[in-house]
Amino acid sequence: MSKISIITSFAGLWLTSYLSDKNQLIFGFILIFTFGILHGANDLVLINQIENRKKITFFKIIASYIVIVIVSAVLFTLLPVLALLLFVLVSGYHFGEQHWESLIQNTSSYKKPFELLYGLFILSLLLYVNAEEVTKIIFEITGTHLTAFAYETFLITTGMFLVLLSYLMTKKHLDFKKHIIEQLFYLVLLCVIFKSSSLIWGFTIYFIFWHSIPSLNDQIIFLYGKYNFHNFKQYVKTAFLYWLLSLIGITILYFVAKDLVVFDALFFSLLASITFPHAIVILKMFKK
Repeated sequence: MSKISIITSFAGLWLTSYLSDKNQLIFGFILIFTFGILHGANDLVLINQIENRKKITFFKIIASYIVIVIVSAVLFTLLPVLALLLFVLVSGYHFGEQHWESLIQNTSSYKKPFELLYGLFILSLLLYVNAEEVTKIIFEITGTHLTAFAYETFLITTGMFLVLLSYLMTKKHLDFKKHIIEQLFYLVLLCVIFKSSSLIWGFTIYFIFWHSIPSLNDQIIFLYGKYNFHNFKQYVKTAFLYWLLSLIGITILYFVAKDLVVFDALFFSLLASITFPHAIVILKMFKK
């Protein structure tokens, strides 16, 4: 999958020169609302597989997601700073786990913290490069104005701990050493992409080509034994209803609340409602 990620990343970087910021935003959201949401839309099937196919009813899983939406909305409305921190932490771990889980087969006490720090470093790099735009978004959500120093501190701190854990990982995982040079190249490539692209387009390239599509590949292998076009169609078929409901929910939220002060809180609560349970399901999938 790494070769596909590299090729598509260079294609996305090439398109940066031809797309205006507005078109980058449009194409970015198209990809996020298709492959991005699709990769998290099959959680019910994954749960049934993980739990030895004990069927969980449609209404039970929908009710669970509604409860998480409500809790997330309350958190983003009443405690937006805490909610945003939880969202970043969960997303960071989820990104790092997806990237490294198949590369490192052995387990140790350093593996999970390393995956968390790797994902947080990717996010800190994206935020640092787009500090001005990110500051406006965070201010709208939390009412807190972050300075450039905050993003720089986040980047340096996660980078230092990532280097430390990388050193410890070389002592515990023999298969980790052979990936170091290759992974450093990927980090440099992502840095160039983030620097050359708008916030949404840079995030889209990483989220779709480095996370969502590899995640789809892993989920299809877990569910059906191997990846091929027939199994991909089966995955899309079983995920279609939940994917469609997610799109409908986002569309309704946009048209109903786009002019409200709490729209950003509601929008991020919806993202959190998808991210939190999905991250737990994928964690259980890799354990299984």
